[in-house]
Amino acid sequence: MRDDRRANDMTPEDHAADELASGRSTERGLAAGDGAELRHLDRSRLATTAGALLDAGSRLALIACHEDSDQFRIVYSFVGADPSLRADLSVSVPRTDAWIPSLAELSFSAGNFEREIRDLYGVEPRDHPQPHRLVRHGHWPRGWYPMLKANSVVPEFEPDVESFPFVPVEGPGVYEIAVGPIHAGIIEPGHFRFSVVGETIVRMEARQWYLHRGVEKVFEGKNAAEGVLLAEQISGDTAVGHSLAFVMAVEQATGTPVSEPDRLLRALLLELERLYNHITDLGSLANDVGFGIIDAHAQGLREQLMRINKSVTGHRLLRGALSIGGTRVTALPNADDLARIAAAMAELAEITLGHAIVRGRFTGTARLSRAHATTLGTLGYVARASGIETDARLEHPFVNLGEVFHIVTEDGGDVLARYTVRAREVEVSTAIVLDLLKRLQGHTGTAYSVNPTAAGTGLALVEAWRGTATHRVELAADGTLARVKIVDPSFLNWPAVPQALSETIVPDFPLTNKSFNLSYAGNDL
Repeated sequence: MRDDRRANDMTPEDHAADELASGRSTERGLAAGDGAELRHLDRSRLATTAGALLDAGSRLALIACHEDSDQFRIVYSFVGADPSLRADLSVSVPRTDAWIPSLAELSFSAGNFEREIRDLYGVEPRDHPQPHRLVRHGHWPRGWYPMLKANSVVPEFEPDVESFPFVPVEGPGVYEIAVGPIHAGIIEPGHFRFSVVGETIVRMEARQWYLHRGVEKVFEGKNAAEGVLLAEQISGDTAVGHSLAFVMAVEQATGTPVSEPDRLLRALLLELERLYNHITDLGSLANDVGFGIIDAHAQGLREQLMRINKSVTGHRLLRGALSIGGTRVTALPNADDLARIAAAMAELAEITLGHAIVRGRFTGTARLSRAHATTLGTLGYVARASGIETDARLEHPFVNLGEVFHIVTEDGGDVLARYTVRAREVEVSTAIVLDLLKRLQGHTGTAYSVNPTAAGTGLALVEAWRGTATHRVELAADGTLARVKIVDPSFLNWPAVPQALSETIVPDFPLTNKSFNLSYAGNDL
């Protein structure tokens, strides 16, 4: 399997594929609205073309299936740190012969996107190495695919006819522990099955998608303003990250300009969202090893940030500020308050890591190697804690954050590294916010909103607090939303949790899970 970010030397036999991938083929097609050239391919040429893009250093950001009148159209969006690595490939297949060649051997991420498409649209990924279902619930009627236009009415569910095929682990002393899908407290459903010897985890399999919410289908037919409200609710703690990705994708599709001050405001909101989530989890990680006093103080800081959020946008989760073409807040936060909160969190982090027992529990626990993190295509602080320098604020910037911004990385790949990355990112985000406040000079934004009235295509990548959130939007001829494809970073990061848990003891599962803190809602769209 190729690494999604690895640039390999091309062999002479690959030169033809290299030409195709670099845009010199005659099979190029029309330009996409997001600035990438949309290359229409026969499915027989897909693997060669995709492989050349991956070898050149692109990563597969998404695969989106589209239901056209008489065929399915599958779009593959590739992105990279360099704009030259940006490409869209399109493959059309007839409904009567609905299959695509699997790219799972080239890209782990591709394999899960393909399984999702099969479960939701019925398009088969041929020769897939993991042919069992991903999104499809065992109670769904066979032959019913919820994203199809003809299947808008939900039928009666059947008995479980397709139970998820967990892999049994056998051997002396091996036993299983099942956790979930129903959990204590207010948490969405997810099932974890551990194969254990003594206290050591030999294998863990995770099963999500107990709540397929049909979010992408709900977008269809709405206007852009309605889409913003829906995007804010994709994953509640990522209201800014997802709504900003949606807004920017629509703006790209329509060529709508956004003023520099309004883009600075967007960056401010994004960092405020990062701050309150990071501080929440830094406290919770300490709590998971019994250091409850740190958590109590951290949650107090979180509450202060939530009240600041409400003063900025009128909503504790920072909703209501973004629109197509504009950004508007009710007030700017006080710089001194933010600096004080960041200094208090830095002190809490120092106390936490200075405690021998806490540091001992963090160190070496649930290590995700750089090689595994790369192969799985991880994003955000999960990738950065494994030494991968990836961040959409650098790779796909929508505003210049200046010298105060830098990417924070650690090499350990363990709980300690994920904690340290996030503690240091609190410092970086605070510096960014303080600098943005100076640059804004009191500007509170433009009450401006556009509803598109023509067709277009756009793709946007935003560094939300968990990692890069990606939205690809296609507008119909009347400007309404024909298709919105969403990729929360959790979709790409969840497979890393079982990998990291290998040889971790069962009592450290809650600590490990919190150090990743992935979203069920963002995953179970």
